Amino acid sequence: MPLYIVGAGGAGRETYDATLAAGTPAVGFVDERLAGTTVRNLPVVAMDDAPEGAEFVIGIADPHARRRVAAQLVANGLHPAQVTHPRAIVGPETTIGPGCIFLGNCHVSSSIAIGAHCQVHYNATVGHDCVLDDFVTVYPGANVSGSVHLETGATVGSNAVVLQGRTVGADAFVGAGAVVTRDVAAGAVVVGSPARPVMR
Repeated sequence: MPLYIVGAGGAGRETYDATLAAGTPAVGFVDERLAGTTVRNLPVVAMDDAPEGAEFVIGIADPHARRRVAAQLVANGLHPAQVTHPRAIVGPETTIGPGCIFLGNCHVSSSIAIGAHCQVHYNATVGHDCVLDDFVTVYPGANVSGSVHLETGATVGSNAVVLQGRTVGADAFVGAGAVVTRDVAAGAVVVGSPARPVMR
């Protein structure tokens, strides 16, 4: 089935790079703002013009946008796929939900449960026995230690560290370079080392 990448911005183009490296290139982008143009020599279509029965992955880092778009495309009869760069490592006994993206040089360890439409970006690591609920994002260079629970919509920023056994609550955001030493409440934004909440 033809594969479309939703979002023709930076994350979407990086996802396209992963499909090229894997030898299964996407056939187009879905992007309301750029519909009718071409990006990387691929056509860009509006969501309602993506063909029923096609596969899709969402190359958008914002988890709220991913939720909205995924629901609409599934309702339109499209099916979530998975994109894994050939230089990504995914360990044994790891379960992966539909719609996930694993970019180059990320390392996802063993015995991990990963929900739908999660993203692990390049050079990021996710340790053993973690649980990533739906729509989680792990940005480039982040290090998620073992037995961490990232709840629905949580984001771990670039080069941030989440120490072993911590929980990052639903829709929380861990800022770039932060070190999470204690659990993060749902919806919180934390920065610094050790990570502390700031006003959203």
